[in-house]
Amino acid sequence: MNGYERYMAVIEGKSVDLIPRLPILMAFAAKFIDSNYGAFASDYRVLVESNLKCVEFFNFDQISAISDPYRETQGFGAEIEFVKDGVPRCTKPPLENTKNLSVLEKPEPYKSERMLDRIKAIQEFKKNVYKKYSILGWIEGPAAEAADLRGVSNFLMDFIMEPDFTEELMDICVQVGIEFGVAQLKEGADTIGIGDAIASQVSAQIYQDFIFRREKQMVDAIHNAGGLVRLHICGDITHLLPHIKKLGADIVDLDWQVDMKEAREKLGKDTVLVGNLDPVNAVMKSSPEIIMNSFKQIYSDVGDPYIVGAGCEIPEDTPYENLKALCKPIYK
Repeated sequence: MNGYERYMAVIEGKSVDLIPRLPILMAFAAKFIDSNYGAFASDYRVLVESNLKCVEFFNFDQISAISDPYRETQGFGAEIEFVKDGVPRCTKPPLENTKNLSVLEKPEPYKSERMLDRIKAIQEFKKNVYKKYSILGWIEGPAAEAADLRGVSNFLMDFIMEPDFTEELMDICVQVGIEFGVAQLKEGADTIGIGDAIASQVSAQIYQDFIFRREKQMVDAIHNAGGLVRLHICGDITHLLPHIKKLGADIVDLDWQVDMKEAREKLGKDTVLVGNLDPVNAVMKSSPEIIMNSFKQIYSDVGDPYIVGAGCEIPEDTPYENLKALCKPIYK
């Protein structure tokens, strides 16, 4: 089986030769080709080249267009600064000092500079590896994008002080995310990742009242467009798992703070789980033998359907042999 076939088989509940591997590579991939994060995030050609070389060298099953959370944000009118050896910075969130939604520009996937750059990456992946590896597109979830536009502190206060404004802002983010996700599916992605990291920082009640139905809108829209959904929320989301089960996401990434046995119990036997070694202490600073044994133990604990992956992005200074250990086949 090739990577695409293996990945799709797990999603469909079919037998596979070995467990798929889905590491998230960004800064690591850029460094692998002697480039830098700034170039990776600002130029789709660097993103594509680095990912293609990594997937061939390390042998995993899904290639991705992830880079940073500010693709849609730039389309809304934010100023983004690219840092050579760091994550891009949003230097001027459009709503940092105002709640006037009319100041937002209208992001358009094929016209907004950074959204189009990601679409070009998807197009190049399709030319090179279509149905050889799974191709992962990416959008920001409603809470994450709203937080990018308002600033995190403002956004969290808005839940309490201005709930109606918060809902209106997130509704705008939902529609832009859906348009962006569908465009990426059209250009060759088979799966859309939804990143909603800030959601781990709110209570289960706030998630249920404000965020859940908007994430659900995104999940349903991606499914209706023929795509799969990989939900990625950094941090400890144990308190959100009963709600996340109802989203219908095909794949749920779990960060290292989440107990995998408990996640399986709460998400059920049909959700594909990805995770969840600590990227720093259990991958970058670990050893190949410990990494391989750790994933075997996780698989023993949670069973099928399961996909190997760290809790989040693989750090750029991870030794090659450690990432190879993460990607080493665990045969069924």
